[in-house]
Amino acid sequence: MSFTTVQPVDAVPATIAGLLATYRDGSLTPAQVIAGLWARWQATPMAQDPAWITRASEAFLQAQLDALQGQSPASLPLYGVPFAVKDNIDVAGLPTTAACPAFAHEPAESAEVVRRLMAAGAIVVGKTNLDQFATGLVGQRSPYGAPASTFSEAHVSGGSSSGSAVVVARGEVPFALGTDTAGSGRVPAGFNNLVGLKPTPGLVPTHGVLPACKSLDCVSVFTLTVSDAARVLHVAQGPMAGQPVFNTFTPQLPRLPRPLRVGVPVSPEFFGDADYAAAFEQAKAQWVMLKEPDGSPWPVTLVPVDMQPFMDVARLLYEGPWVAERYAAIASFIEQQADAMNPVVRGIIDGAHRHDAVSAFKGLYRLRELAALAQPVWGQIDVLMVPTAPTMPSAASVQADPVGRNAQLGTYTNFVNLLGLSALALPAGFTAGSLPFGITLIGPGGADAALLDLGACWQTAWSGKASDLTQDLFSDMAQGCTLGHGLPAATDSELILPTGCPIESEPVMALAVVGAHLSGMPLHGQLVARQARLLAVTHTAPRYRLHALPGTVPPKPGLARVPDDAPPEEGHAIELEVYALPLSSIGSFLALIPPPLGLGSVELADGTWVKGFICEPCGLAGAQDISHFGGWRAYMAHVKAQSAAADADRRAA
Repeated sequence: MSFTTVQPVDAVPATIAGLLATYRDGSLTPAQVIAGLWARWQATPMAQDPAWITRASEAFLQAQLDALQGQSPASLPLYGVPFAVKDNIDVAGLPTTAACPAFAHEPAESAEVVRRLMAAGAIVVGKTNLDQFATGLVGQRSPYGAPASTFSEAHVSGGSSSGSAVVVARGEVPFALGTDTAGSGRVPAGFNNLVGLKPTPGLVPTHGVLPACKSLDCVSVFTLTVSDAARVLHVAQGPMAGQPVFNTFTPQLPRLPRPLRVGVPVSPEFFGDADYAAAFEQAKAQWVMLKEPDGSPWPVTLVPVDMQPFMDVARLLYEGPWVAERYAAIASFIEQQADAMNPVVRGIIDGAHRHDAVSAFKGLYRLRELAALAQPVWGQIDVLMVPTAPTMPSAASVQADPVGRNAQLGTYTNFVNLLGLSALALPAGFTAGSLPFGITLIGPGGADAALLDLGACWQTAWSGKASDLTQDLFSDMAQGCTLGHGLPAATDSELILPTGCPIESEPVMALAVVGAHLSGMPLHGQLVARQARLLAVTHTAPRYRLHALPGTVPPKPGLARVPDDAPPEEGHAIELEVYALPLSSIGSFLALIPPPLGLGSVELADGTWVKGFICEPCGLAGAQDISHFGGWRAYMAHVKAQSAAADADRRAA
């Protein structure tokens, strides 16, 4: 049965999480969702909608729905989720134009990232508009029209992934693919109240993507929530066998430290835009609202950062030899049909003629020099927070100065891929003039999982899940609680990161500590130095006894499990903390553990087992049994109180 015979429903969830929930409970089907989108399209002819270059045909959509027969969200992680694809990314069965009609061709196969998403159950519904050949950050350089921001017809949508951002912000699809070389996956997110995920170069394959700069390009993802971005990246990530590798991906830890050091530009540039400057100050103040996923406060320190090394890198992208990569991508076309190109785009790409092989090597040398100057920053901060864009220009101002205004928009984006960094653009409220404002979190290469984790906490705080006091403090930015352009606010379940969608990160081991390594205790710094991350404060199963080991400096306890056949009353539940410790740090940590202590297996209160501190039986000889205190912290408080009382008695005597 064709989806066109299905009755569309009025209310369709805007997020991936919400959509999958309705599929699971049977209240919606993929056919109903596609029928609703189809009906929407019939009401707005494509000629009147510059966000789309190609909308999929009825037959193309029906074929994908038919392929989902017998499947469900249990078998396919993106089952029945519609998505749009920027029209420089190949989709078999749909033309690729790169916003240049003369360049249009029918690809024989889909880009690898599209193939993976479709294999996971997602439904391609069309190809979206862009700055021609992905050259621009304004979204105004296309013969198919210029999409405006969903919040203001007078202002640009951002580019080059203009159409992808607009269709997500309008609620037509829960996610869309873009590309990002210089900021094309971030600037449009900032101008449309969206999440824009720019993975570390090399994390998502670019096979089947028309290059802008092949050595720098990334496939980006537009979503309404960080949670949805994680779902898409989970499916899209990973190398493609047999394809050249331009950037080696080295995973980092899945969570950032606590407390958190957030770098902010010491003298941010806004090109005279006072509203954007004020919005950035308000966004900086929001860090006081940040909470861990478990609801506990996440302490944050803002650290001023000199951005000059990053700005010097940014200038290399268009002033250096990398512009020649753009020429290389379409050399045969531009040599034969240059007149078919947008004149601004052609002028930028023609800049390749200013460079030769010597220039290319000099550019690489200069990049390495600047990278060395920028690298020490990451020893002072854990994440860098910048405005996604320094200003939101009107379409009229871009028309008057197409190159200059475009260049301004790359202030906080152009350096990121040249340095191999990860980035996540986030909604951050609205200006006094009701224009959307966004920030971008930038991390070292491979920190994608950690940025998503932090971004989800940020979005939860921003969406009104903080205390009434902080809501009052930030009530002037209440618009930021909505998704996209006027879509319903996200529910708690839509904001939480999905547990079954891991992002590539450095592997860790869960480690239980019971004594001197507890938070606030003398040896806790050994965990901090190894970037261990608190997972839980809990207890052992009620099968353990705790002893104060004599003569240890600093004082340490010994944990021992009672025999399995011992009476239940012999065991106690001992308080402990569980940390995620990077596997690469375990050797150095283990080397610090003195006898009779060691690492073994410890059973937690919920029945799970983790590695943790245990004590050899010989070490318990003569040790005081302190199990009745319930944990080392309570015992040490008792010792301190006894010592204080003894001091008081001595003074009284």
